[in-house]
Amino acid sequence: MLLAILAGSWSLQAQRYAFVDTEYVLRNIPAYQAAREQLNQLSQQWQQEIEARYQEVAELYKEFQTESVFLSGEMRVQREEAIIAKEREAKELQHRYFGPEGEMAKRQENLVQPIQEQIASAIRELAREEDLAAVFDKANGVLYLNPRHDRSEQILERLGHKK
Repeated sequence: MLLAILAGSWSLQAQRYAFVDTEYVLRNIPAYQAAREQLNQLSQQWQQEIEARYQEVAELYKEFQTESVFLSGEMRVQREEAIIAKEREAKELQHRYFGPEGEMAKRQENLVQPIQEQIASAIRELAREEDLAAVFDKANGVLYLNPRHDRSEQILERLGHKK
């Protein structure tokens, strides 16, 4: 067992690793900076639109509170429903712009993902050229692992589980 551990640690020492700071790389790519700026402008524009809708809801509610004593039961219900409908519209707009499947996510995917894919491709090329076992990102963990260094199957076999 000790021999297996020593052999494993020796093979780890023989493997080569590298680190990449993808945040630094992204900050120094003009296309990424342009994409971020475009996304920030869209975000601000959409946020203002949403805030205007919520402000409208707040004004309607304030009006309702002031006038509610003078309204009939039916008119009060109609006003409450109108306020609730406006608030729902504002929430739907917010979700349409900033939800998980919203416009911001789609735009970010269209603008930023191609740049990230170029970086990943360059990392894979570098790893192959320099015969690196793994490339780590300073902030996000593993970027590339050479599949020939994957020992998962051997571990399963040692545990008595075969493929």
